[in-house]
Amino acid sequence: MSQYYEYELVKAAQILATDMFHLKKGETVVITADTQTDMRVVDAAAAAAHAAGAKPMVITLAAPLGVGKAADEMLPVEALSAALCKADAWVEFNEQWLLYSTPFERAFEANKNLRYLCLVGMNVDMMVRLIGRVDAPLLSQFLHKVTDMTQRAHSMRITTPAGNDLSFNMLPEERVVTCDDGLASEPGPHFMAGQICFFPEFNSIHGKLVFDGTIAPPCGFLTEPVVMDVEAGRVVKISGGRKADEFRSWLESFNDPNMFRLAHGCYGFNPGAKLTGNVLEDERLWGSTEWGLGYLSAVDAPPDGIQAKSHCDGICLNSSVWVDGVQLLENGKVIHPELKSLADRLVH
Repeated sequence: MSQYYEYELVKAAQILATDMFHLKKGETVVITADTQTDMRVVDAAAAAAHAAGAKPMVITLAAPLGVGKAADEMLPVEALSAALCKADAWVEFNEQWLLYSTPFERAFEANKNLRYLCLVGMNVDMMVRLIGRVDAPLLSQFLHKVTDMTQRAHSMRITTPAGNDLSFNMLPEERVVTCDDGLASEPGPHFMAGQICFFPEFNSIHGKLVFDGTIAPPCGFLTEPVVMDVEAGRVVKISGGRKADEFRSWLESFNDPNMFRLAHGCYGFNPGAKLTGNVLEDERLWGSTEWGLGYLSAVDAPPDGIQAKSHCDGICLNSSVWVDGVQLLENGKVIHPELKSLADRLVH
């Protein structure tokens, strides 16, 4: 008897190995997982890498109690770092992610040729929907068109039916809009296809920010909106119900005023994404926008970024977006004439 999505998973893993990583014969591919990972995706990825002529090496770790550097004390830091420093490619399936951990930082400091793809929390259902059933080249073309439009922008406005209404200025000459198209054929970190991230002029952000999808951390799914008043890029008031109180308390617990600062905004554009509670997928929900609060790397917003004790992300569903007064999205649907034909081919 066949297992759940057994045949579809093979196709998705082949796309990962050949279309996304472009694995070559003899390359070493490290596949990391932890004891909370869906090991079916690990086995499928390893088999596809082997079939492509590469040499898969699976490393399964005891699941740490934290992520990033908070995971360090439970990781075999030296051994894991050594393996990653010698790999050609690395796909991360860990539930408790290694992204920004000490082994991650050491790997990229020492191994300038490493191709890394962040697929944290991946399971069979997600891999089939987000990779196996998506036209990756077409999605990449669409994402880069939106990225180019946003990179040239000097002003933006984002609204939602839930009451979100934020306006802000952009810094096209100073800050780079990043595009996650899922293709990992070049050295460096890469992420699941379907997200475009922008970094506004922080002090220019004003209006209402309304999360009505999920907040990760700490709230997860939202049964009612969390409404924030934003002045000069900072949340000055949080209102709503129980989840709003939980979110406010979480931010206040750090005793760090920079936790209330908006760090970035993003578009979500993966046609297979659903609202699942997994932040990897939620922030790629088609037609949504996402905002991060708290820490931001100086690489993304030079020279200082935002130095804060933690970071969180929240989802704004069914977004309408204007770029320099020209509307790209209306209630989550692409309406810009240069984008609509591509979007219609991607979203069925």
